[in-house]
Amino acid sequence: MKALQIMGYGDVKDNLAFNEIEKPTIKENQVLIEIYASSVNPIDYKIIEGLMKQLDKLTFPAPIGFDVTGVIVEKGKNVTNLNIGDEVYSRVPSDAPGTFAEYIAVDNGVVSLKPSNLSFEEAASLPLVGLTTIQCFDKVNLKSGDKVLIHAGSGGIGSFAIQYAKSKGAYVYTTTSTKNIAWVKELGADRVIDYKTENYLDIVKDIDTVYDTLGGNYTIEAFQVIKKGGKVVSIAGVVDKETARELGLNRLIRFLLGLKRKKITNQIKKKSAYYKMILMSPNGQQLHTIKEMVEAESIKPIIDKVFDFPESIDALLYQKSGRAKGKIIIKIK
Repeated sequence: MKALQIMGYGDVKDNLAFNEIEKPTIKENQVLIEIYASSVNPIDYKIIEGLMKQLDKLTFPAPIGFDVTGVIVEKGKNVTNLNIGDEVYSRVPSDAPGTFAEYIAVDNGVVSLKPSNLSFEEAASLPLVGLTTIQCFDKVNLKSGDKVLIHAGSGGIGSFAIQYAKSKGAYVYTTTSTKNIAWVKELGADRVIDYKTENYLDIVKDIDTVYDTLGGNYTIEAFQVIKKGGKVVSIAGVVDKETARELGLNRLIRFLLGLKRKKITNQIKKKSAYYKMILMSPNGQQLHTIKEMVEAESIKPIIDKVFDFPESIDALLYQKSGRAKGKIIIKIK
């Protein structure tokens, strides 16, 4: 079968190649999915550039891609929740990527039937952004009436998160550029802040939660806008103590991370705040929840552009450019 593979660390354009490899052989608890579509995420180009190698060093050539939709063509003898011919979607485990390919073997527990009212391309946009958002908001117990700030409302994560937070009854602040204001409002955001003409720090005050999708100074600034006892949940900030233990990092790295998050630690104490950096876990049950929300039309996929499989490298470069409104899809079949 054909698969896009990472050939080395470095520039995206120079370190990817299409190779012919063997079709995967499934285990007893796995299904073999013929892939119809995948989606691109920032994690993909960060892995290629070597930004994640402290957590997981690759052996080349290495597979790439985490979101998948397709049809089950084989199933292991222990799989009872899925059948051959089922149209499914998944976010595959971090230690078993490879959705930029024609087939993939996936553990049945992280697979769900795809939303029946979506195309394969539309469904491919949901797994990573949906699971990440659900797990972040579950961690802070987001509830009706809460005020939440979601940065980068026009991005893949942001566009899903706005819809999900509104479905929970939250009041949503979000940031975006001038050209995206109207369509971000259509997603349901209550206050859309044009970061080119407005400073969100002057507008957002005493809120319950910040969903930090940008990291850097935005993580520090989150503590300025939350109320006393507020919450900051991040997918891009500094690793907290609990997450460092979950990752199994050694004592030296945990010490260095402790120094790196000193500013955040001080802010946590000052505001009596909660802070957590979330590492998303694949979860078939939560994908089923997303399926139900999509079928009830409380969530809709937001797609910027669809690339054909031979254009996968262009899709990754487009993701890295930061210009996408919603998700970037690779059509495999």
